Amino acid sequence: MIPIVSVVGYANSGKTTLIVRLVQEFKNRGYKVATVKHHHADFEMDVPGKDTWHHARAGADTVVLASPGKVALIEKTGRELTLDEIAGRITGVDLIITEGFKKENKPKIEVFRSDVHRALITPPQELLAVAGDAHFAGIPSFAPDDAAGLVDFLVEKLSL
Repeated sequence: MIPIVSVVGYANSGKTTLIVRLVQEFKNRGYKVATVKHHHADFEMDVPGKDTWHHARAGADTVVLASPGKVALIEKTGRELTLDEIAGRITGVDLIITEGFKKENKPKIEVFRSDVHRALITPPQELLAVAGDAHFAGIPSFAPDDAAGLVDFLVEKLSL
């Protein structure tokens, strides 16, 4: 199974910025990485008026857009999928990094900014590390811009 690490934290804490830095650092080291973003509401990826939009509007349960360089799949589901169900659809990568999924039972890195937050949102036993400007007893801590240090830590911890 592909290792999964979830980056969690309060809104506007810097989760996306950290994920971008981690992906770039992993890619620089030759790793293949997938990302999964959790969204709390419905969303649309199709552009109104385009062919795939028409396909979905007509009732297609799965719409795939394929080109020589990429494939996009939009699948209607009757319920919210678990992270393991989503990960089961991902192949050909060394690591999956998620944004969100704080309620899933996966190892987490919490982004923490003391000027915005008072306490961690994640129970300490679920945390691999904290990326932020505060230190918490027994939890490895990294500066939010220390992607290299955090990737070194993850490569060792996850045996990548």
